Amino acid sequence: MWVGENESAKYWAMVLSSLKNRGVNDIFIACTDNLTGFSNAINAVFPQTDIQNCIIHQLRNSSKYVSYKDLKPLMADLKAVYAAVDEPSAQSALDAFEEAWGKKYPRIAASWRENWANLSTYFKFPQEIRRLIYTTNAIEGFNRQLRKVTKSKTVFPTDDSLLKMLYLAMMDITKKWTGRRQDWSVIHAQLAIYYADRMSG
Repeated sequence: MWVGENESAKYWAMVLSSLKNRGVNDIFIACTDNLTGFSNAINAVFPQTDIQNCIIHQLRNSSKYVSYKDLKPLMADLKAVYAAVDEPSAQSALDAFEEAWGKKYPRIAASWRENWANLSTYFKFPQEIRRLIYTTNAIEGFNRQLRKVTKSKTVFPTDDSLLKMLYLAMMDITKKWTGRRQDWSVIHAQLAIYYADRMSG
């Protein structure tokens, strides 16, 4: 765990370098919520890592300023983009989306295009891996549980006292992590193909 005053490329590079110094040799795929500087830091410390931006975060950002009456049809058109069978189909769906909604909501298609390099990574993988990497919701849920613990106490005398409280909460939360993904053996076999030169065991 790290306590940081802000999230910048420099901060994330420090976190990732620390992980590397502690023995993390490689990261195959990183799913991020597109925090400022995070992708740059990953590329600097683990240059072979495939980066996938969280689709759920992108959808939330896309729907932020959409009027209620447009929301359902607009989201259905966006689904054609992220649920496409492959990247060319997704790009065609994005073109169709822009044609339908570009005049009314020009920022949405522009945002998808600006972030396309990291929004489209998962199209090169089979469905099982796609489901695993398209969202950061698992870590978001974990962070939500940590926030519950710190919400009642707004001031901590030292960073150390905060870290101790979070550590104890983390130990409690992770005790319940006993399940295993049912499709893990399939995912593992697929990863062994995609990262054959980098995967051992």
